[in-house]
Amino acid sequence: MSTTPRIAIIGAGPGGLVCARVLQQHGVPVTVFERETAPHSRSQGGTLDIHEDTGQAALRAAGLFDQFLTLSRPEGQEWRLYDRHATLIRHDQADEDDLSRPEIDRGQLRALLLDSLAPGTVRWGHSVRAVTPLPHGTARLHHHDHAGEDFDLVIGADGAWSRVRPALSDAQPSYAGVTLVEVHFDDVDHRHPGIARLVGRGTMSAKAGRRSLVLQRNSNGHVRGYINFRGPQDWHAGLDLVDTEAVRARLLAQYQGWDESLLDILRDNEGGFINRPMFVLPIPHSWRRVPGITLLGDAAHLMPPVGVGANLALLDGAELAQAVIGHSTIDEALDAYESVMLPRATDNAKTAQQMLTTLMPDTDSDAAAFPDTLWPASTLPDSRPAHTS
Repeated sequence: MSTTPRIAIIGAGPGGLVCARVLQQHGVPVTVFERETAPHSRSQGGTLDIHEDTGQAALRAAGLFDQFLTLSRPEGQEWRLYDRHATLIRHDQADEDDLSRPEIDRGQLRALLLDSLAPGTVRWGHSVRAVTPLPHGTARLHHHDHAGEDFDLVIGADGAWSRVRPALSDAQPSYAGVTLVEVHFDDVDHRHPGIARLVGRGTMSAKAGRRSLVLQRNSNGHVRGYINFRGPQDWHAGLDLVDTEAVRARLLAQYQGWDESLLDILRDNEGGFINRPMFVLPIPHSWRRVPGITLLGDAAHLMPPVGVGANLALLDGAELAQAVIGHSTIDEALDAYESVMLPRATDNAKTAQQMLTTLMPDTDSDAAAFPDTLWPASTLPDSRPAHTS
């Protein structure tokens, strides 16, 4: 570009951070605004399978692929499918040299990206209230302290409940009809050997109609579990969600008749239960161009968490940065980026919705649990709750 643009990224998730990294590699300054107060102020969620043609391509563009490989767990591609009687239906194991979708803890990926940025790039504890377009193609960032800053480009990488999105679109996330209830197990091989046997080195899923149980091995002997079911968003009506034993009793009633080894996922978790209703944006979700403002990741295309979202966010971030670097104006860069990102997002959102219907059919019939279809190598890996930075 003829002049150095002022660029703000809202949200220090994987997509926003990889965008910042690629921009800085090419000498383009950028500021990332994140509402969290520090890099480790809260858990960053579970494990992600990073795909060859999307997430890995973005990490290559960022010059971080080799570092990613040292942290990733190729053995985490192992996947087991059970029925509700704990009968093993399918068992997939990756070859030793298979790097098509190795796993990495989301926190490790975020730390890798943060460490690659120039000191001071991320402004921690900076919440954004709104963004408004200004004349001449610029945009004003409104902070919660009512201060304002003007930029040539504001990138909304701030997740499901984006504060940037309203500048482009009236769309709001809606409940997808599926809830995930998260549970945790520490030092699983010693303290929870039954859970360790079920999950193996990667992911397991047990299914029956409208319900499933998922376990995912993270690093350092930690396993996250997800109790997944179709039902109303207020399934917990009359319950105090901090009353662990009351929630446990309600969930056990839903899974009555399942094998005892699977019910241990509901009985033996450490800590409480974390309610995660699933939200999605309309399909397709698009907008008319607003100069100086765009979106990436869940802010642009929130879809069911079936292994696609984080990978698309990474690819969005890398491609948006490359568009800015490769074009003479911000408007030309956004033309190039959005003309590719929006149709790709629509195609992936349709596929993700179809996959969710397959994984979580709206029937209690066991016959619906194992349709004649290609099952994914892992299910529901992107289940960190999206938030507004």
